[in-house]
Amino acid sequence: MIDKIKVLLADDHAVLREATAELIDHQPDMQVVGQVGTGDDAISLVKSLRPDIVVMDIAMPRIDGLEATRQIVAEYPTTKVIVLSAHQDAEHVLTLLKAGAKSFLPKTVGLMELLNAIRATHRGESVLPPAVATILVNNLSGKSSTGGKAELTSREIEILRFVAQGYTNEYIAHHLVLSTRTIESHLTHIYTKLNVSSRTEAAMLAQRKGWLVEE
Repeated sequence: MIDKIKVLLADDHAVLREATAELIDHQPDMQVVGQVGTGDDAISLVKSLRPDIVVMDIAMPRIDGLEATRQIVAEYPTTKVIVLSAHQDAEHVLTLLKAGAKSFLPKTVGLMELLNAIRATHRGESVLPPAVATILVNNLSGKSSTGGKAELTSREIEILRFVAQGYTNEYIAHHLVLSTRTIESHLTHIYTKLNVSSRTEAAMLAQRKGWLVEE
């Protein structure tokens, strides 16, 4: 018997939330462990249920999805957040990713795309629609950065290449025969050198600069 992905749904639109829950519960590898309509309720249920994934709407009463994401990721780092939002401008998406969201999907996403995103996010990948990824790459191309490839070690470049392919820290550590803690330390140094705050930003900046091509 496989361990099912435990999903918490946070959306103040009850009909949409319940329809999504029904679809997820029909998947052999997933189960909805809770449904909430406010950000503060999402935080409370994450504390008690410890889901693997939170599918988080942004526009919710009391505490919105952005602040709820910040608190959940800070307090329960093993829970990954997929954010749904009607806005796809670069600044908005970057704000969500910096808050700790692992993946971003527009509110217009299809249910099958959501299921695939839940599975990918649970594997440690970051899911962004192509149009949003393009916006972010264009945004980052003009971003001021104090760092450059010359400041990265060969090991850090190697790790960036794995990150850009969506591999988890655990996979990278196993492949490079290092500990997960060492990979996390390398990533922290990479973020500092490149003046970014997430693996998504680091990978896209490296791709835009052409650093990911093996020489």
